[in-house]
Amino acid sequence: MRYALFDVDGTLIDAVDNQRLVWRTWAERYGLDPDEVYRVALRTRPMETFAQVSPDQDPRECLAVLHELEDEDVRSGSYTAFDGAVDLLNALQPGTWALVTSNYEHRVRGRFARTGLPVPNVVVDAAAVAEGKPSPVPYLQAAAHLGARPQDCLVIEDAPSGVQSGLRAGMTVWGVNTPAAVEGVHRHFGSLREAVGDILAFTSGVRSPDSQAVGGNRTGTIVPRLV
Repeated sequence: MRYALFDVDGTLIDAVDNQRLVWRTWAERYGLDPDEVYRVALRTRPMETFAQVSPDQDPRECLAVLHELEDEDVRSGSYTAFDGAVDLLNALQPGTWALVTSNYEHRVRGRFARTGLPVPNVVVDAAAVAEGKPSPVPYLQAAAHLGARPQDCLVIEDAPSGVQSGLRAGMTVWGVNTPAAVEGVHRHFGSLREAVGDILAFTSGVRSPDSQAVGGNRTGTIVPRLV
């Protein structure tokens, strides 16, 4: 049996503008440069971001403000699911897929409810792990909850930290929704829609003998591996 593990923001949900606006609003409350704050936030977890951009502030207060802004965005923000997400998730068999996100589960559920996406039984969120991406812990935990071996798991990601997390977990990693391949991915698709058929084929067990080095069909770009 094979499994698919999905990142959420940037992979299934188009939330880039929302994230940028949330961090801009947060930065302005503290009199900080929004662009610099967002640059840091893209590659660190919130508490690490606070330590770097506002070391003189109470990190618990900073986090409370951020949570308030993000929860309001779930209620009133404007965002959509990427093309192909609804069809893909509804076609997957229950128990064969999970979400692995640096966000919180209640926000994921709120966004999925608004965009018509189904929520699987397994959701590994920021509260579920002590180490976030790029640590392998989030993806390994998702696999454990599914009863899956890492080598039987396909990670779908859009960001470097998530790609590294999946690779360090010993999983096959495909990248989507970026103009160029993120370093390390085994296959690259310009959009999630382009990857739908291949993801379904993987979970059904239809794949080439060496799926990490050779793609299953002609849709995605096979990324050369260094030897």
